[in-house]
Amino acid sequence: MTPDLKSSIRTIPDYPKPGILFRDITTLLGDARAFRRAIDELVQPWAGTKIDMVAGMEARGFILGGAVAHQLSAGFAPIRKKGKLPHTKVSIAYSLEYGIDEMEMHEDAIAPGQRVILVDDLIATGGTAEGAVKLLKQIGADVVAACFVIDLPELGGAQKIRDLGVPVRTLVSFDGH
Repeated sequence: MTPDLKSSIRTIPDYPKPGILFRDITTLLGDARAFRRAIDELVQPWAGTKIDMVAGMEARGFILGGAVAHQLSAGFAPIRKKGKLPHTKVSIAYSLEYGIDEMEMHEDAIAPGQRVILVDDLIATGGTAEGAVKLLKQIGADVVAACFVIDLPELGGAQKIRDLGVPVRTLVSFDGH
């Protein structure tokens, strides 16, 4: 039986604060068939095309992005929170619901013109993903797409990424936030 991705995602009410429904993919990751299906579906549009690199956002984007990179025979570049990378970095400030944060990547992680797919577990308001796309473009990457397992469409993040000229692929949607 093919696993239903949506039912393999656990919902935790009132986390990290009251009124939020946290969509937890650790249950999907722990189900070998659901995990494989999610990776296969994220990869499918680019199978057989040239993708040079997959960029994953900390932290669940590392898990998903590494698997996607493996399937596409591409390299993997981590995008991390400020202060976590040891080599020469490029950084960008981005907006969160509650303020400003910064993310970084090694300046030599992706060469100008390389075809890159951005991967993370969820897109909500889109602030982090928007910052990641801008960071990738800042170093000259050709951002082919942004891929997420979960979309919270009411929060508008996927549209923010499309407005930057980057196609968005999501596998499941949940109402609310």
